[in-house]
Amino acid sequence: MALNVNGTNVETDEAGFLKDPEDWNEDVARALEREHEKAGNAPLDDTARGLVRFYRQYYKERLVHPTMNDLLETLKNPGESHSDTEKYKTRLYQMFPHGPVQALCRLAGLPNPGVENES
Repeated sequence: MALNVNGTNVETDEAGFLKDPEDWNEDVARALEREHEKAGNAPLDDTARGLVRFYRQYYKERLVHPTMNDLLETLKNPGESHSDTEKYKTRLYQMFPHGPVQALCRLAGLPNPGVENES
Protein backbone atom coordinates (compact mmCIF):
# COMPACT_ATOMS: atom_id res chain seq x y z
CA MET A 1 0.00 0.00 0.00
CA ALA A 2 1.08 3.57 -0.43
CA LEU A 3 0.11 7.10 0.52
CA ASN A 4 0.32 9.72 -2.18
CA VAL A 5 2.06 12.73 -0.64
CA ASN A 6 2.64 15.65 -2.99
CA GLY A 7 2.91 13.31 -5.96
CA THR A 8 5.26 10.88 -4.23
CA ASN A 9 4.21 7.43 -3.05
CA VAL A 10 5.12 6.68 0.56
CA GLU A 11 4.94 2.96 1.28
CA THR A 12 2.80 1.67 4.14
CA ASP A 13 2.00 -1.81 5.37
CA GLU A 14 -1.51 -3.29 5.27
CA ALA A 15 -2.33 -1.65 8.63
CA GLY A 16 -1.27 1.81 7.43
CA PHE A 17 2.08 2.02 9.24
CA LEU A 18 4.97 3.54 7.32
CA LYS A 19 7.37 0.90 6.07
CA ASP A 20 10.23 3.37 6.56
CA PRO A 21 9.80 5.68 9.58
CA GLU A 22 12.36 8.01 7.98
CA ASP A 23 9.70 8.89 5.38
CA TRP A 24 7.74 10.81 8.05
CA ASN A 25 7.59 14.59 7.70
CA GLU A 26 4.89 17.23 8.15
CA ASP A 27 3.34 16.50 4.74
CA VAL A 28 3.27 12.77 5.48
CA ALA A 29 1.80 13.57 8.91
CA ARG A 30 -1.09 15.43 7.26
CA ALA A 31 -1.65 12.51 4.87
CA LEU A 32 -1.70 10.08 7.80
CA GLU A 33 -4.20 12.35 9.56
CA ARG A 34 -6.46 12.27 6.49
CA GLU A 35 -6.29 8.46 6.45
CA HIS A 36 -7.08 8.44 10.17
CA GLU A 37 -10.18 10.55 9.53
CA LYS A 38 -11.23 8.47 6.49
CA ALA A 39 -11.26 5.45 8.82
CA GLY A 40 -14.05 7.16 10.77
CA ASN A 41 -11.96 8.75 13.51
CA ALA A 42 -12.45 12.29 14.74
CA PRO A 43 -10.10 14.95 13.37
CA LEU A 44 -6.98 15.48 15.45
CA ASP A 45 -6.90 18.48 17.73
CA ASP A 46 -3.83 20.24 19.14
CA THR A 47 -3.72 17.80 22.07
CA ALA A 48 -3.65 14.80 19.75
CA ARG A 49 -0.95 16.39 17.59
CA GLY A 50 1.07 17.02 20.74
CA LEU A 51 0.76 13.34 21.61
CA VAL A 52 2.01 12.43 18.14
CA ARG A 53 5.07 14.64 18.71
CA PHE A 54 5.57 13.02 22.13
CA TYR A 55 5.56 9.57 20.51
CA ARG A 56 8.08 10.61 17.87
CA GLN A 57 10.40 12.16 20.45
CA TYR A 58 10.10 9.22 22.86
CA TYR A 59 10.91 6.73 20.10
CA LYS A 60 13.80 8.84 18.84
CA GLU A 61 15.35 8.99 22.33
CA ARG A 62 14.73 5.37 23.41
CA LEU A 63 14.23 3.39 20.19
CA VAL A 64 11.18 1.72 21.72
CA HIS A 65 7.50 2.57 21.54
CA PRO A 66 5.93 4.33 24.48
CA THR A 67 3.47 2.04 26.24
CA MET A 68 0.10 3.13 27.55
CA ASN A 69 1.68 3.32 31.01
CA ASP A 70 4.49 5.55 29.70
CA LEU A 71 1.92 7.83 28.15
CA LEU A 72 -0.22 7.98 31.28
CA GLU A 73 2.80 8.71 33.48
CA THR A 74 3.73 11.58 31.17
CA LEU A 75 0.22 13.05 31.27
CA LYS A 76 -0.24 12.69 35.01
CA ASN A 77 0.83 15.44 37.38
CA PRO A 78 2.73 14.50 40.56
CA GLY A 79 0.35 13.59 43.36
CA GLU A 80 -2.61 12.76 41.12
CA SER A 81 -4.61 9.73 42.11
CA HIS A 82 -5.29 6.50 40.28
CA SER A 83 -8.75 7.79 39.37
CA ASP A 84 -7.14 10.76 37.61
CA THR A 85 -4.99 8.35 35.61
CA GLU A 86 -8.11 6.39 34.67
CA LYS A 87 -9.72 9.64 33.47
CA TYR A 88 -6.72 10.27 31.20
CA LYS A 89 -6.98 6.73 29.86
CA THR A 90 -10.70 7.16 29.20
CA ARG A 91 -10.00 10.43 27.37
CA LEU A 92 -7.30 8.76 25.25
CA TYR A 93 -9.75 6.05 24.22
CA GLN A 94 -12.32 8.73 23.36
CA MET A 95 -9.74 10.35 21.09
CA PHE A 96 -8.45 7.05 19.66
CA PRO A 97 -11.20 4.43 20.14
CA HIS A 98 -9.35 1.66 18.30
CA GLY A 99 -6.32 1.90 20.59
CA PRO A 100 -4.34 5.00 21.51
CA VAL A 101 -0.90 3.39 21.26
CA GLN A 102 -1.60 1.87 17.84
CA ALA A 103 -3.12 5.08 16.48
CA LEU A 104 -0.39 7.33 17.85
CA CYS A 105 2.37 5.08 16.52
CA ARG A 106 0.71 5.02 13.09
CA LEU A 107 0.24 8.80 13.05
CA ALA A 108 3.82 9.35 14.26
CA GLY A 109 5.18 7.20 11.45
CA LEU A 110 6.58 4.61 13.85
CA PRO A 111 6.65 0.84 13.31
CA ASN A 112 3.62 -1.16 14.35
CA PRO A 113 3.90 -1.77 18.10
CA GLY A 114 1.55 -4.75 18.08
CA VAL A 115 -1.26 -5.06 20.61
CA GLU A 116 0.79 -5.66 23.74
CA ASN A 117 1.22 -1.95 24.52
CA GLU A 118 -2.48 -1.06 24.79
CA SER A 119 -3.14 -2.05 28.40
